Amino acid sequence: MIYLDNAATGGFKPASVQNAVIASMKACANPGRSGHKLSLACAERILACRNALSDFFGGYGYERVIFTKNCTEALNIAILGTLNEGDHVVTTCLEHNSVLRPLHALQSAGRISVSVAPLHEGKLRAEDIVSLVRNGTALAVVTSASNVTGECPDIKRIRELLPDRVRLVVDGAQGGGHLTLSLRDMGIDALALAGHKGLHAVQGAGALLFSDRISPRPVLFGGTGSESFNPDMPDFYPDRLESGTLSYPAIASLFEGVLFAKTHLAKSAETLFALTSYCSEALRKMPRYKAYFAPNRCGIASFAHESIPSEELSGILSERFDIAVRGGLHCAPLIHRALGTFPDGLVRASFSPFQSRREADALLSALRKIG
Repeated sequence: MIYLDNAATGGFKPASVQNAVIASMKACANPGRSGHKLSLACAERILACRNALSDFFGGYGYERVIFTKNCTEALNIAILGTLNEGDHVVTTCLEHNSVLRPLHALQSAGRISVSVAPLHEGKLRAEDIVSLVRNGTALAVVTSASNVTGECPDIKRIRELLPDRVRLVVDGAQGGGHLTLSLRDMGIDALALAGHKGLHAVQGAGALLFSDRISPRPVLFGGTGSESFNPDMPDFYPDRLESGTLSYPAIASLFEGVLFAKTHLAKSAETLFALTSYCSEALRKMPRYKAYFAPNRCGIASFAHESIPSEELSGILSERFDIAVRGGLHCAPLIHRALGTFPDGLVRASFSPFQSRREADALLSALRKIG
């Protein structure tokens, strides 16, 4: 099968990541729960991963790197763990349901209010986001890259225009490992990451990095291996936000994935930009198809057929041509309303930096045969 669903989960893992998972399964203990040598060795590897993440993403030290099972959990901590009664939040129409649903739950309960920045001539402008800020605005929540169009908002410009009191939360699910993202340099207060996409790790490896301007409250309660006498969660990070056993194999893979991403960032971005440019140009010459993306460094190429619904077309590509893509709304309904592709959605092909024009040509050839 030609796998073009890398925006959902990366289908190609570096050898170092694969080897780290295998090694962790052969010698795996519960880090932070025991004092024996194997447990301590696992804890040291986890600390190394925290430091690697903080270094790569311009973070505020290992204490402010929290491991989660995915980016959704990280975003829930950043949102539910920081907002207070009566707060106002600004977000955008590009967002994934991992942002929209926690905000909707709080808004439906009457606890917060939310404003959504629209597209302006097909683009999301920093000025339109900031124009929604008012006196009670506590958070701005913005994606690093749309999982539908590949559009990358100008995070640094957004931070420059936001009042200092407004904290900036960034969904790094699609941008992490593909884009240069730095908490310190870009003024990001919380960055949520999906390790299994651009960071090359296995599923189950998510993370939240946050600045010293915010102090998220726990949204999950349980054992931490520290202060077991205390009925409350510890008051120090990372323990305050990490209840239960960490997934050591996933974190070991993330450590190696971050190291790989750091050394291959520029080359990967160049490859993905070239592949999406190639597909964009080819689709413009195919009269029955419409592209909904511009060349981008995240490898996303979404399109529609004039008469075949997106999920049907993705099924045809899978069954007849053995090509894996994704059809539908991609858990991001507001961008489809903005694009006029709701409720059918789009077909999304998403490339890996390990791929080449061979995979792109296979997709384009199949689309031409479908007609």
